[in-house]
Amino acid sequence: MLKTEGLPYSHLHLPTLKRVKKLPVVLSKQEVWHMLQHAQLLKHKILAGLLYGCGLRCMEVRNIRLTDLDFDRRQLHVKQSKGRKDRILPLSEHLIRGLSKYIAAEHPTHWLFTGNGNPEGKGFDGRYSQRGVQWAVKRMATDAGIKKEVSVHTLRHSYACHLLEDGMNIVTLKELMGHAAIETTMEYLHLCQLDDRKMFSPLDTLFAQCARSAK
Repeated sequence: MLKTEGLPYSHLHLPTLKRVKKLPVVLSKQEVWHMLQHAQLLKHKILAGLLYGCGLRCMEVRNIRLTDLDFDRRQLHVKQSKGRKDRILPLSEHLIRGLSKYIAAEHPTHWLFTGNGNPEGKGFDGRYSQRGVQWAVKRMATDAGIKKEVSVHTLRHSYACHLLEDGMNIVTLKELMGHAAIETTMEYLHLCQLDDRKMFSPLDTLFAQCARSAK
């Protein structure tokens, strides 16, 4: 029998249960490819290409100005983002070709992505709205037949995991993501299929070993 007499009340409380941390949804490279192929508008394809290809937040992709793009150096300058920090991100050659085609067709003058809101409306500054970005991403995922719960941030999560799986070191990824602390970036290690910590089911080895011995 546990003896509790004389112990302070603080000693008698039940242990606090740790809150279960929900891991984010990550798409496979094939799923990202299918999303891009199912974009109904070039604008939406370039939008998703930037969200995934540069790991951008929704606010960051909406805030891109034409002057933030440097095709000669293959860079995107993200200005005054979360934490009021700037960062420089590499642009894929594929994305530069798409951006050039989009700019030539749509003729944006200030913001890269513009909205269809009322110019006289309160708070409207010409940028593509947050709701518009979210709708475009969900529509591409639905048309691609993806059953996962896909949001704008899903493409950012997928960017981080795919770079780690392709061999990028965690410190460099931290800078690209714009994280204040390395611990935030390290959370992606729980999602990635890295060669030195790749997980697998025992059924794989069971079938491989027993099938050979049965022959």
